Amino acid sequence: MVSSLTLARTSTITLVPVRTGLWRVTHRSGSVLGHIERRSDPAGDSFAARRLTATSRTIDVGTFWRLDDATDCFR
Repeated sequence: MVSSLTLARTSTITLVPVRTGLWRVTHRSGSVLGHIERRSDPAGDSFAARRLTATSRTIDVGTFWRLDDATDCFR
């Protein structure tokens, strides 16, 4: 549920909710940097970060236990 998490916002990066458990990572200029998806795991929720490339492909950056850690890889 999006409302149960504090959405990360820095001076250059914002998370925009797309649907429950999926956020679009945007730069303050408006460009889309990638997505973060919450995944349920027996050990708890994790957050998978995917970066968009110039050719509109995605590259898996990693899976993190905290939303803030997943957001940090876009800075």
